[in-house]
Amino acid sequence: MSSGIALSCVLWVVATLSPGLVRAELASPAPGPISGPTPAQIAGPILVLGDSLSAAHNLPASRGWVALLEDRLRRHAQPAPKVINASISGETSAGGRSRLPALLSEHRPALVIIELGGNDGLRGLPPAQLRENLDAMIAASREAGAKVLLIGIDVPPNYGPAYRRRFTAVFHELAEHWQVPLLPFLLDGVALNPDLMQADGIHPTAEAQPILLDSVWSVLEPLL
Repeated sequence: MSSGIALSCVLWVVATLSPGLVRAELASPAPGPISGPTPAQIAGPILVLGDSLSAAHNLPASRGWVALLEDRLRRHAQPAPKVINASISGETSAGGRSRLPALLSEHRPALVIIELGGNDGLRGLPPAQLRENLDAMIAASREAGAKVLLIGIDVPPNYGPAYRRRFTAVFHELAEHWQVPLLPFLLDGVALNPDLMQADGIHPTAEAQPILLDSVWSVLEPLL
């Protein structure tokens, strides 16, 4: 998100292994579960298309939640899916829509995580425009054979209840229409905690990134 807009308001960035059945011989105890990485179910890269919230704004890239996601995937599944972070600070849904076709062609992702719309909201752009852009991105990802995870956001209360209601409804309506998993609010548990937000009141600190990852992971894990 552009820091100029960010200074004026606070963004509210509005999921199994079946254990093997072991037959015990007589009174011999059954072996315990085997720990370690499980076979990966995502047969290809994971593409993250987002704005500054996914681009580790003002932080080392290695501290952002997307980098932490790649680290967790290495422990969760083998072979671990590669994570491509195509997030850009200040990106709008229109910008993401324009870049996505080339990214799909280049990386051929198995999963696309879309985290866009915050800058649309901060600029007061029409929710119908956001819906059109997100819908096109989900459609393009599906057409390319990729699963989709949608990360929704919110706008500050000073934008008014009517705008805020229409804006947040876009994510829920698209998730239901396309039957894709939705994380409604990336900054849940973070946005209202000043100790977890940078001085601009918009971007989360390094200490907040593991919390963001846990929120994303709760929706992402069932897809893996």
